[in-house]
Amino acid sequence: MALGSRWDRLTRSEAFNGYVLVSPTAIYAILMLAAPLATIVAYSFFKDGYLTIIREFTLENYITTWTDPVFRAVMLRSLMVSAMVTAATVLLAFPIAYYVSFHVPASRKARWLFLITIPFWTSYLIRVFLWKVILGYNGVINSGLMNLGLIDEPLTFILYNVNSIVLTLAHAYAPFAILPIFVALEKIDRALLEAGQDLGESRLMTFWRVTLPLAMPGVVAAVLIVFIPTIGDYVTPQLIGGGKIPMVANLIQARMLDLDNKPMGSAIAVSAMAIVTLVSLIFLFMNRRFLRGQR
Repeated sequence: MALGSRWDRLTRSEAFNGYVLVSPTAIYAILMLAAPLATIVAYSFFKDGYLTIIREFTLENYITTWTDPVFRAVMLRSLMVSAMVTAATVLLAFPIAYYVSFHVPASRKARWLFLITIPFWTSYLIRVFLWKVILGYNGVINSGLMNLGLIDEPLTFILYNVNSIVLTLAHAYAPFAILPIFVALEKIDRALLEAGQDLGESRLMTFWRVTLPLAMPGVVAAVLIVFIPTIGDYVTPQLIGGGKIPMVANLIQARMLDLDNKPMGSAIAVSAMAIVTLVSLIFLFMNRRFLRGQR
């Protein structure tokens, strides 16, 4: 009787109902996200890649990874490219989001958001190929400049370099930066901005002291949404970089498939995830200090 009444109280509690509500999603996340990640981590500790051979447990893969100058160079390049893409994307996305939020009439905002999401209509791979056509030796830019008589022969430095990779990635991830910043700006109470100006603050100082801190959650979300996936992008360095400027994803692919060394590829993947996590935490800490300084 006591056990039955206790079970009835448990099933009627909000916590129990909440767990029941999220359990399908939690089970899906465990099966589709946690299980593959756990497999990669397990592979990274084995010498031959077979999880059943416990006696092959080793830290040699991580030692080799962290002492390999190639890994350090590729990881630093990946961080640099991702940071450049994130900075360019967020700096260009903020004015667009600000304009749509503060200067576009409410009846037209949906239309602007519709236009911003148009790049999602096509495959990411197709967009990368289009940039290769635009920046190619006989591409749109070179053909246009030659027809205008500005150059005598096609430019060779606008493709297969870091700048072309940054440009392509910034275009691909621009909507991911615009939308969260726009949502954060939409939540700002306009009365706060009017109060700041009524107290004698200029528009610039009102933006710096009121708008920017209140929009910072959207900026942080945009930074993380752009930074984390671009550091592991594989297609763009392979196509736009011509395979000459590999990033960490290309290094993982080479170890996993070309060399058939899954433990080493897994160790590189886990190490890259750890570095990205550390960089993200540092950014979040710096953002918190910035917000405290604004107060």
